[in-house]
Amino acid sequence: MKTNWLKPASFICAVAVFIAACTGGTKTTTITDSTITDSTSTTVLKPAGPPPEWGKTIKPEMQAVIEKLNSYGDKPLETLSAADARKNHTPTDAVTDLAKQNNITVPAAKVDTIGKDIDVSGGKIHLRIYTPKAGSGPYPLIVYYHGGGFVIANLDVYNASAQALAEQVSAIVVSVAYRLAPENKFPTAHNDAFTAYEWAIKNAVDLKADPAKIAVVGESAGGNLAANVSIMARDKHIMLPVHQVLIYPIAQADMNTESYKMYEKAKPLNKAMMGWFTEKYLTTMIEAQDPKISLVNANLNGLPSTTIITAEIDPLHDDGVILANKLKAAGIKVDSKNYEGVTHEFFGMALLVPEAKAAQAYSADQLKAAFK
Repeated sequence: MKTNWLKPASFICAVAVFIAACTGGTKTTTITDSTITDSTSTTVLKPAGPPPEWGKTIKPEMQAVIEKLNSYGDKPLETLSAADARKNHTPTDAVTDLAKQNNITVPAAKVDTIGKDIDVSGGKIHLRIYTPKAGSGPYPLIVYYHGGGFVIANLDVYNASAQALAEQVSAIVVSVAYRLAPENKFPTAHNDAFTAYEWAIKNAVDLKADPAKIAVVGESAGGNLAANVSIMARDKHIMLPVHQVLIYPIAQADMNTESYKMYEKAKPLNKAMMGWFTEKYLTTMIEAQDPKISLVNANLNGLPSTTIITAEIDPLHDDGVILANKLKAAGIKVDSKNYEGVTHEFFGMALLVPEAKAAQAYSADQLKAAFK
């Protein structure tokens, strides 16, 4: 099973530099056409079976990752306690193991990382700070929020995304380990996210960053948090991010959209899991209509320019589309891109999945343009 998070850095295996979260290998029938040594290149993985019923358009590399994830035999997340769910294997584990089995070499990181604990209301949270090895700064600054439905995952699971942003944008990235539910109910994660943003602004100079060039990025639940940070910054009259990148964000509470219906049984995210996440984070279902959860109900005026990335085979696909339309209606400049044949969580899989490589490059270009 996957090791518990916040393990010592010395315990993280070499491949975790790019993908993180080590696990033991498991035999697979997946084969490869070639091997690579460039962390942003891909190799063609061939899945063992036919496309799943829930995702007939899935790309072969994406399917190979899902097959590997299925091979671990974990119980469905929605049948577990939060503590046990956090022990399940992750898509990151599947990518890590496939890379090992196919002799895909991960080069040395182009960033240095340090950990930092900061005070928040009622406790502390941990930050991981990525600093480019090249250059001397001041660098742009990105505050990054990981996914996991506000309940699971950690900085290791989403290391690939944070590191890719730091390397490809040549920016300082502050990755935020906000407190998780059900131990910490709504709106704890949202408040932690904003406190981390405030800390990043106040400490930008010490981080070798330019506080005038700050952006927020988040995946899934983290996409929701990133957007909320922009809203809170506007409302509290502190420095707005110059840009926000929202990657398959949770943007509303309606689980009857077309993408929820079409991909109800999808992996690694499905409708039942989303219901489980909601139950764990919220105290009552009335909170699901709160604008912090249902961003489509929020006041979106005056927010920064926005990039929204969606995956085709994802219950949250329509959340991103609806949010993009709401932002545009509020007069916000929005660039959206959908990646076909891939599922939720694809963004950090650039080592194996070509669409992830493309999405990371696109996000980096959007951020670099905003930082000019």
